Amino acid sequence: MVNIHNHKILILDFGSQYSQLIARRIREIGVYAELVSYDIEIEFIKNFAPKGIILSGGPDSVIDENSASLNPEIFELNIPILGICYGMQIMSVQLGGNARKAEKHEYGFAKITLESTNSSLLGSLFDKISNDNFLEVWMSHGVEVCGIPPNFDLIASSDNCDIVAIENKEKNFYGLQFHPEVTHTKGGKEILENFVINICNCSKEWTIKNIAKNLIDSLKTSIGTNKVLLGLSGGVDSSVVAALLNEAIGEKLTCIFVDNGLLRLNEGDQVMHTFKENMGVKVIRVNAEKKFFSNLKAVTDPEIKRKIIGRCFIEVFEVEAKKLRNIKFLAQGTIYPDVIESAGTDTKKAKVIKSHHNVGGLPKEMKFDLVEPLRELFKDEVRLLGLELGLPKEMLYRHPFPGPGLGVRILGEVKHKYAEILRLADNIFIEELVKDKLYDKVDQAFAVFLPIKSVGVTGDERRYDYVLALRAVETIDFMTAQWAKLPYKFLEKVSNRIINEIDSVSRVVYDISGKPPATIEWE
Repeated sequence: MVNIHNHKILILDFGSQYSQLIARRIREIGVYAELVSYDIEIEFIKNFAPKGIILSGGPDSVIDENSASLNPEIFELNIPILGICYGMQIMSVQLGGNARKAEKHEYGFAKITLESTNSSLLGSLFDKISNDNFLEVWMSHGVEVCGIPPNFDLIASSDNCDIVAIENKEKNFYGLQFHPEVTHTKGGKEILENFVINICNCSKEWTIKNIAKNLIDSLKTSIGTNKVLLGLSGGVDSSVVAALLNEAIGEKLTCIFVDNGLLRLNEGDQVMHTFKENMGVKVIRVNAEKKFFSNLKAVTDPEIKRKIIGRCFIEVFEVEAKKLRNIKFLAQGTIYPDVIESAGTDTKKAKVIKSHHNVGGLPKEMKFDLVEPLRELFKDEVRLLGLELGLPKEMLYRHPFPGPGLGVRILGEVKHKYAEILRLADNIFIEELVKDKLYDKVDQAFAVFLPIKSVGVTGDERRYDYVLALRAVETIDFMTAQWAKLPYKFLEKVSNRIINEIDSVSRVVYDISGKPPATIEWE
């Protein structure tokens, strides 16, 4: 088995919005990184045995009396440390330096000067970064270090901030006031790579090929001759789990695919084609749309709709699971962000099993042992793993689709007729985005059914029919988003196709709301 955790970096999280991004950047370099709370027990750190520690940024002000601080024993572990933003500030203060409120707050791009006159620069964080000793970086701070701790050297400054980067080469302690993990910082990846590879002496073992081999070998060992059950939704995570388990245990895997009638056009057939026909996976398809629509009758509140759809899934899954015999394991597509989110802001609890599982939380009487092979992986890693396992790119890189499906893209009551109209319209929108090479330029696009009618004219006849809305957004993290400025000619073409090809639609509108104040989905 490939040891993908032999060399690893531990990130102590002070609550920065970029903390997960640090972990992703380290992994992109080829080294495993894990995120835990800044106040994690010292014994955990010792047992984890990281090759290096990164202190993240955070919302606290280091000059406040009750700001977050580190266990001082961390500085005695003889492990290289990199402090970023608040991480640099707290390290500086705790090691004998000083910090103050900045005269000029810095949020956004800044140009920093590398102190090339310092002989210690060679082999440091900035080795081979810049030929002209200047670097454009991304700042986000209102507090700055004003006094360097003993035995540290200044290695970068800016016009607004005298102390931008520091190092203690004897201890291998480093601090950066800016954020190397964001794409706005030029040379940011190289800076992190200098720390992880050159300073921490990590080997690049965290590769998709190694991850795939490790997971397959691990599943073979842990599952043995036992059988595994998986709730297959057709989404990225469950699809990759299915492909992974099929590779590891073959016919000992059984998948239950619940077709709730709220999927995209032909999605159920596509799932069966990919897994059952092409890959030979045992998939039980349950056509349960009558049950779902019956339970959703007269329900208009979006939260109640979500709960009904989740409950119906559990009921159908439970009935089918009871028909099977000698199943020991239940597989789920829990991924690393799910693990972090389930621990809330207290990331030291990140090892706790996710309480809101992909299958909606199965009844306690269904006594299975849990298998979550993706729980260490970020979404981008899951997609790459899927490609490595032979899944089609168009399946892995589709835009996000909500768990309740079209149930929350039909405003108000969910009816079978509405779902059929919406499916066709959504398919036309996506088809045209792909055809015009716009699909990959937006991060999410879909149609929404509005339960209102509008007057229109078709030929010489009056039409009084339904209204559809189109939504397309651009976003980095889905926490904020801006509406996509799709070409007018493109929107005109999509609108004409929808109205001409779907008899029950008289009008198409385009959503130009950002997030905030709106959400990406309408419900």
